[in-house]
Amino acid sequence: MSAEIPAVVPGQFTRRRLQFRAWRGTRPFWAGLFVLLSGLPIMYFPYFNLQVGHLTLAMATTAGAGSLIIGVLLVVLGVSLWFQKHVRTFAGVAAILLGLVSLPVSNFGGFLLGFLLALVGGAMAVAWAPGVPPQPEPAEGATTGGGGAPEVAPEATPEVALDKDMGDAGELNDLSGTSPANGANGRHSAG
Repeated sequence: MSAEIPAVVPGQFTRRRLQFRAWRGTRPFWAGLFVLLSGLPIMYFPYFNLQVGHLTLAMATTAGAGSLIIGVLLVVLGVSLWFQKHVRTFAGVAAILLGLVSLPVSNFGGFLLGFLLALVGGAMAVAWAPGVPPQPEPAEGATTGGGGAPEVAPEATPEVALDKDMGDAGELNDLSGTSPANGANGRHSAG
């Protein structure tokens, strides 16, 4: 055997897995999965019949249609979290509210299973934030100052920037009236 091992070309499965991983990383995937899964027990248990020997135990409630609507809405919210990530706050809050409504309507929220999944998924959707895209690396030929920091142009220093904002009399040209220098502390004066 030789010391050199040729690079293995990734197969179809590996490529698809990496594509799915990249797609999953750009959206609240796990929040959508939890919200989607929360709708299943909420809409299933009210229509569930348990057979114990010759005895049929019906889990149906008087609000079976309400359970079906809540479950379908949770499934739709979970799918929308996957494919429309900009609705994450609305979908998260709606999932939490639907989970809370499912407690009295649908057998204690699908025997607490659907309720808890809706709360966790909704909270994850509200808390999710898109990642920051990676910044390009500075060129290797960039000059640095004495401490290893990049050199700053003289007009970008605060003293020079402050001098540009000064008027002829030495006071700030702040027309908004909200500068901390004039004591307004961020508030506008009514005049």
